[in-house]
Amino acid sequence: MTRVSRTAPLLAAIVALALAGCAAPATAPGSTPEPQSTAAGDCSQVAVVVDFGPLDEPAIADCVAAGPAADILGAAGVMTEGTVDYGDQVVCRVNGQPSADAEVTIEGEAPFVETCQTLSAVAYWALWVKTSPDSEWEYAQEGVSTLELTDGQSVGLVYTPGTETVPPQD
Repeated sequence: MTRVSRTAPLLAAIVALALAGCAAPATAPGSTPEPQSTAAGDCSQVAVVVDFGPLDEPAIADCVAAGPAADILGAAGVMTEGTVDYGDQVVCRVNGQPSADAEVTIEGEAPFVETCQTLSAVAYWALWVKTSPDSEWEYAQEGVSTLELTDGQSVGLVYTPGTETVPPQD
């Protein structure tokens, strides 16, 4: 399992925002499923994985046609909401989670309600990409509105608490 310090992804997100001009079947909560397979045994399109982590929602995995990340996620039944400060370059909610009216509890932190004003320092949705089925997950350098994916690539969203972020598991 690869672990990345939380500082690196936060800095990468801020740098990406600055450079951009600020521009399925379910599994048990906390586990990341494999994308649905094609007849050939693997996803020949774009693999989509979503891990809700401590939000206690079932993970999502799917295999959908290539294109803009926002369209790919939508085709997989994944609806995202951006922040007030950064729009959809920073994902704040996935399928309504974290809820706008329920407290989020992260170990070692005071409970909070996600307002989606800006990028949270306590917990956030990390956007990941894989450039090929055999490559490692990399922290995305742009947001869902500008990220384009081609067949054989993967996109992942992981609700990331604490001081380290873990890429989707596959």
